[in-house]
Amino acid sequence: MSKIEIRNVYKIFGPQPQRWLDAVRASSQGEEGAPGQTGTPLSKKELLARSGHTLGLRDISLSIEAGSIYVIMGLSGSGKSTLIRHFNRLIEPSAGCIEVDGVDVTSLGRGELERFRQNKMSMVFQRFGLFPHRTVLDNAGYGLKVRGVARAERRERAMHWLRQVGLAGFEHQYPHQLSGGMQQRVGLARALATDAEILLMDEAFSALDPLIRREMQDQLLQLQAQLNKTIVFITHDLDEALRLGNRIAILKDGELIQEGTPEDILLSPANDYVQSFLQDVNRSKVLNAAHACRVPALTLTMRTRPAHAVERLAAAGLDYAAVLDGKRLAGVLDRPQAERALREGVRDISRHLGDMASVPASAGLDEVLARLLRSTEPLAVTGEDDEFLGLMSRSKVVELVAPVIDGEAGPAQAGAAGQPEQQAAAADAALP
Repeated sequence: MSKIEIRNVYKIFGPQPQRWLDAVRASSQGEEGAPGQTGTPLSKKELLARSGHTLGLRDISLSIEAGSIYVIMGLSGSGKSTLIRHFNRLIEPSAGCIEVDGVDVTSLGRGELERFRQNKMSMVFQRFGLFPHRTVLDNAGYGLKVRGVARAERRERAMHWLRQVGLAGFEHQYPHQLSGGMQQRVGLARALATDAEILLMDEAFSALDPLIRREMQDQLLQLQAQLNKTIVFITHDLDEALRLGNRIAILKDGELIQEGTPEDILLSPANDYVQSFLQDVNRSKVLNAAHACRVPALTLTMRTRPAHAVERLAAAGLDYAAVLDGKRLAGVLDRPQAERALREGVRDISRHLGDMASVPASAGLDEVLARLLRSTEPLAVTGEDDEFLGLMSRSKVVELVAPVIDGEAGPAQAGAAGQPEQQAAAADAALP
């Protein structure tokens, strides 16, 4: 279910944004330089040159699911921070609709908007936004104070969230006595203390050192597993986006370039701009076994008769096949085992199975790659309750992680890197 719906949002900064709104939709220059309503939309650069106005956002539409972490990313000037500030109307849109739980935020009056900001959304800023003259405890409880919550209750709730973010014992310190990471934890505790359903996090971790940043990402994921908030997270770092986001939107010059799951972005970049973000991404840490799984040409069941198993293996030209017990993986049957079962005259193949190694579909390709390098045996991919999903394709693993191995764009352009891919493909040819 959608928590936030953004539809056709435009933002133009300048003294007369409405006059130039049609120009960024579709324009043709009139005799006196005024925009018309047909033709090619003005670019951000053209709009600035003609009017002195700045294009912040152009026709942005997004749907953000409840309980998800939705990442909006792009380089400086892409419009990502401008967009997130539209959600609680810290910035007013020039056009478009913003709905939260079905309520059009742009229609709220001043009092309604104030209550909406206090109760529905909390914000965590890049530079912490702490009051230097207030203690950690008072900073964490500030949002509750604004709401008029009694002192004893807000201190209790603030202390609870300080414990949750690992700051118990620091409640009487002042911000300048804390490290950057600890200050950001105070900001996170303050946002959580209000119990708002939506967290807006604008470059919240970008000012932190890499190790502290990783710790904060871990902290956020742990808290999200418990709280199931709707989180809108702004970043310019694709590694961070891929690690945190259920879905990712990439902006450039105020326009939406691509939107999708991390896998969508990684496997099917929309253009060169998106591809440039992906150059240094370690795919093996983002993609998982499900991405390199293929349905085998043949599977058998526990009740398959030996004669039928021998016949089917021979017809398919295979040396072995996965054997299922219902939907679950029971083991593997190779030709010698099938022929032995036939000679023994048993009713089915259930007592002649060998073990087949497996990995869960969620296992990262870095883990899978290590398993494949240690053994040439078949590797099954399983889902919930050990449901058999398919077999690991060695050639697909090489294809997906090749940019990590050779540092190039991929196996199609890899030159020498094509050799391991060919070897993997040959190994896959023998698989069922």
